[in-house]
Amino acid sequence: MRRAKISYAGRALWADLLDDDVLRLADGTLLPAEAAVWLPPVEPNATVFALGLNYADHIGELGFKPPETPLVFLKGSSAFVGHGGVSPLPVGARQMHPECELVAVIGRPARRVSRSNALDYVGGYTVANDYAIREYLENYYRPNLKVKSRAATTGLGPWIVDARDIGDPQDLTLSTRVNGQEVQQGSTRDMVFDVATMVEYLSEFMTLMPGDMILTGTPQGVHFVSGGDEVVCEVEKVGRLVNLVEVGG
Repeated sequence: MRRAKISYAGRALWADLLDDDVLRLADGTLLPAEAAVWLPPVEPNATVFALGLNYADHIGELGFKPPETPLVFLKGSSAFVGHGGVSPLPVGARQMHPECELVAVIGRPARRVSRSNALDYVGGYTVANDYAIREYLENYYRPNLKVKSRAATTGLGPWIVDARDIGDPQDLTLSTRVNGQEVQQGSTRDMVFDVATMVEYLSEFMTLMPGDMILTGTPQGVHFVSGGDEVVCEVEKVGRLVNLVEVGG
């Protein structure tokens, strides 16, 4: 099952995607998918975590050593934009690049869970495009607010896929295309800290709640975008997230 958050008739609503063309609202109303505006499928009160340097191939590409413990940071809610939305390329920036990521969505409260059963607490998965702007990075070990919580620079969606429909989250391919050209390709097998490890790690010192999200990092492939570019991030079995880039912001 795929669950999407949409804007329709002036309201933000959750809907089930019955197929690629039809949405079913909570009251049973069927709606053509083209009639809706896609919103980021995140709850207003959710905590959103993100990982840096979590793919072995990307770490090698940057010339670093793998971190000994997860490099985790938080993202502000205004950073997100839905499927088909626009992300601003700051005026004067020349080094903004997309980062395709698998996102794990917590399905039930998790506190001090073990890695062996951590995936039982994951309710679903979605896709993120977590843009980085290298001019604004302090360093690779400290992604700062000006980069990672910048308004509308993290595409999210189009929907959340039930975890039961995904199976093993550590055997999925990821790819990014810019104007049809593949610029990023990898596999979740290359994660340094896998999804189960992250649920265990975070739940050791805090309680993860339904709707909380973990952006799990990105594979190798650095490609700088320009205004007018169409960026497509895709995760196998999960979805295809389309995002547009415009100068400004």
